[in-house]
This record gives sequence, structure tokens and C-alpha cells, in this order.
Amino acid sequence: MLPVTAFYAAPLALAFVVLSTRVIRARRLYQQPLGTAHRLVERAARAHGNFAEAAPLALLLLALCEANGLPSWALHVLGVTLLAGRGFHALGIGREPEVFRWRVLGTGLTLTMIGTAGAAAMGLALAALF
Repeated sequence: MLPVTAFYAAPLALAFVVLSTRVIRARRLYQQPLGTAHRLVERAARAHGNFAEAAPLALLLLALCEANGLPSWALHVLGVTLLAGRGFHALGIGREPEVFRWRVLGTGLTLTMIGTAGAAAMGLALAALF
């Protein structure tokens, strides 16, 4: 059982559905069934795509950290950082005009979480091996 990971996976799943719905809505509105020729379709698609690229790896790392005994306070720091990062990125890239500082902040928070969780998972794995 990984309750902390589940706690953060649930709102991320809802965010994924919202971002998916925004892509569908933009495709219908701008009659763009395939591709991203319209700039607002591209923004919605990239917000969704970037989320789909980053969130699964981040959640996997969070789950590995939790399964290997990282303290719950540290798991929550990672989870909140991930939620904030994905939220800021989606808000920044999904708007027109783009709010570039939110996009950069979101990317930075997400990469910080992934890097920190990756290092923690490696440390926990090494401690278990030796």
C-alpha cells in the first residue's frame, strides 16, 4: 500500500482529465481533428503532452521512495512540489498570452522534484543493497 503516492496521484489524475478535455474542446472549437496548426490547439496539446511526459515518471519515483521507506514528511514535500510544478506549468503554457514565468516555475519545480526523488530513490536502493 502506498497511501502518500495515492494521495498525490489522485489530483494528478483529475488534472490529466482536465487537460485532456481542454485539448478536445480546442480541437472542436478550431476544427483541428489532428495536428496542432492552430496556436491555441498547440498550447492545449503541449500542456497535456508535457504533463503526460513528466507526471508518470515523477509518480513512479515517489512510489519507489515511499516503498523503500523515505519519511512521510519528505514524501509530502516531493508531492506538493510536483503538484505545484504541474499546476504552474499548465497555467503558464495553456494561456494566451503565455505566462512564461509560471511555465518556467512549473518546469523548475517539476524537474527539482524528479531530480530529488531520483537521488532519494538511488540512495535508498544503495542503502538496501549494502
